[in-house]
Amino acid sequence: MKVYGASVSYYTGKLETYLRYKAIPYQRIGNPYERATEIKENIGAIQHPMVLRDDGRWMSDSTPMILELEKEHPARSVLPTDPRVEFCAHLIEDYADEWLWRAAMHYRWSYEHDRELLSRILADELTTHVKAPRFLRRRIVKKRQQTGFVVNDGVTPSTQEHVEQGYHRILELMSQIFEHRQFVLGDAPSLADFGLMGPMLRHFGQDPTPAEIMRDTAPSVFEWLGRMWNARKRSGDVGFLSEVSDDLHPLLQEISETHMVQLVENAKAWHQNKDKFSMSVQGYIYEGLPTSQYRVHCLERLRGRFAELSVEAQKSIKPMLPHEAANALWDDSLQIASRYDEAREAPYNKAINVFRNGVPK
Repeated sequence: MKVYGASVSYYTGKLETYLRYKAIPYQRIGNPYERATEIKENIGAIQHPMVLRDDGRWMSDSTPMILELEKEHPARSVLPTDPRVEFCAHLIEDYADEWLWRAAMHYRWSYEHDRELLSRILADELTTHVKAPRFLRRRIVKKRQQTGFVVNDGVTPSTQEHVEQGYHRILELMSQIFEHRQFVLGDAPSLADFGLMGPMLRHFGQDPTPAEIMRDTAPSVFEWLGRMWNARKRSGDVGFLSEVSDDLHPLLQEISETHMVQLVENAKAWHQNKDKFSMSVQGYIYEGLPTSQYRVHCLERLRGRFAELSVEAQKSIKPMLPHEAANALWDDSLQIASRYDEAREAPYNKAINVFRNGVPK
């Protein structure tokens, strides 16, 4: 298969780590924009990564791609067998995909050294088809990314401390987990690990500023990056937790207090036809955040997975998600309808941008 995605792409790194683990042959192609018309006709939106299979089918969206490939390559499954632990895997993956994104983009585009380095890489990989001088292409990349994915996504002087605090917190939480085992949910990589590889591999682990923080304050997380990238060399049976261990509770609480708040406030704004919304997270006020139909879909999927759990499993999970926003996972009175992928065709459906126009405005 051909994987279209930049070498520094968040979700491309996530998918590549999974393909490597499963020993699924692929070729990564850095610049999808030379085939922009064809890609839009087939999958609707250009978002890294996009996959062209040998049989001519296109796939998009890293999470449904991984779940689809799991059906085709069931050996060494990345889905824990205990339903409660599997639900936690999906929740952690969604948090990594949709909450840690803000911190990853902030570190990449707010700090000068990181910004200058990444603008060179992206200009050389993604804009070579644009007939303009390299310095101008770099300037356009920097302005687009810094304005769209940092300033317009709620990173301001009043929230920057909290955004960075979130990165330090996940490093601390993962470090605590790795005192007991090599992967987040057991002795082998799970969906939770692959989700966390999105921000951790190509952003936090490679961009100069967050990478230095990781090496200095969380070397066990830095070591885990290498284990994940080389995980297909591991031998032996796949072993996951048989229950949600105590060392996962602080991470689930963090997700409850941050990501779940964002999902709930975003869903409210979507159903009220608002383009922007505000939220209070751990005492910090975020204002003017872009409403996302896709993230309503994320909440919809999580609610569906929770509903599939047995009553006993639901009862055991609820106390681990103590923030009021987590009630959205089981509150039947809430009307959560994204109106996206209603036929459940992903990853072969026509995708939508996470943000309406691709970049928050």
